[in-house]
Amino acid sequence: MAMVSEFLGQLTLSYGAEVEPKFPTVVPERDFDPSKDATRIETAIKTKGVDEQTVIDILTRRSTEQRKEIAFEYERIAKKDLTAALKGALSGPLEALMLGLMRSTAQYDASELKASMKGLGTDEETLIEIVCSRNNKELEEIKKVYKDMFKKEVEKDIAGDTSGDFAKLLLALVQTKRDEPSNVVDYEKIDEDARSLYEAGVKRKGTDVATWISIMSQRNVPHLQKVFERYKSYSPYDIKESIRKEVKGDMEKSFLTLVESIENRQLYFANKLNDAMKGKGAKEKVVTRIMVSRCEVDLMKIRTEFRNEYKISLYQTIAEHTKGDYQNALLSLCGGDD
Repeated sequence: MAMVSEFLGQLTLSYGAEVEPKFPTVVPERDFDPSKDATRIETAIKTKGVDEQTVIDILTRRSTEQRKEIAFEYERIAKKDLTAALKGALSGPLEALMLGLMRSTAQYDASELKASMKGLGTDEETLIEIVCSRNNKELEEIKKVYKDMFKKEVEKDIAGDTSGDFAKLLLALVQTKRDEPSNVVDYEKIDEDARSLYEAGVKRKGTDVATWISIMSQRNVPHLQKVFERYKSYSPYDIKESIRKEVKGDMEKSFLTLVESIENRQLYFANKLNDAMKGKGAKEKVVTRIMVSRCEVDLMKIRTEFRNEYKISLYQTIAEHTKGDYQNALLSLCGGDD
C-alpha cells in the first residue's frame, strides 16, 4: 500500500522546465533594411510638423534587435542619437511609447522600475506589477540590466524605497528563488502548502505573512496553481478572497497580482488593460507599459484573453479610449483586431 501511495504522490504530468513559449504581436520585419528605415525616420523628423505616422509605422513593426540596427544606422547618417532625436521631435504619450520601444524588454522593465522608485514617494503600482508578474528568467534579466544601466543592485533600491512586509515580499521575489517546474507532481507537498497557507491566514487571528511569502515566492507556477485549487478544500474562501480579508494596502495588491499572474498571466495583463481603459480616456502610463513590455513576449495571447473575458477586442477598446498618433502606435503594436 505504501508503494501505491508513494507512486500516487509522485505522479507525472507533462510540464517540464521548458522555456515559456512566446506569443508576440511584434516580430522581425522580413525585408529589413536598416539604412533605408533610418533615412525615412530622419526625413520624417525633419519634416515641418514631424511626420509621426512614418516613425510609428517603422518602429512599431520592427523587433528590438532591428530597432538597435536602425539606431546605429541613424547615428551614421544623421550624426546624432536616435533616442535624442525622437525626444526632440515627439511629445506626450507617443514620445513615452516610442522611447520605450528603443529599449529591450528587460531594459524597459528596468527603467520603469527605476522611475517608480525615483524622487519623493514610490509608484507602488508599477513596482508591484513588474516584480510580482515577471517570471524567474525575466527577473534575472531585469536585475542584470538594472545593474548595467544604473550601477546599482535593484535589491538595494527596493530595500531603500519600501519597508516592512511589503519590502520582504518584493525582495523575496527579486531573489528569484522560485523552483523550476518539474515533471513530478508532489500531491503531498501540494496539500501541505495549501494547509499552511490556510493555517497562516484565515484559520488564525492575525496573519503569518512570512509563511505566505515563502510559499508564494519559492514554489513553481504549476505547483502553486494546484495549491490554490487545493486551498479551497481547507478554507471557506478562495485564495483571493482570503488575501482581501487578511491583508490591506500594498500587501493586498502585491499578493493579488502574484496570484493572478500565477493563475493566468495573460489574463492578468488583459484585466489591467481593461481597468486602464474604463470610462473616459485611458491611464496612458499603464497602457503604454503593458503594450511596450509585452508586445514581443505574449501580447497575442493577452489579446485572446481580453476578447474572451470582455467580449470586445483589445484593438476596439484601444480605438475607443485613445486618440491621435498615440492611438495609431498602440493599434500597430496590438497587431490586429480579433
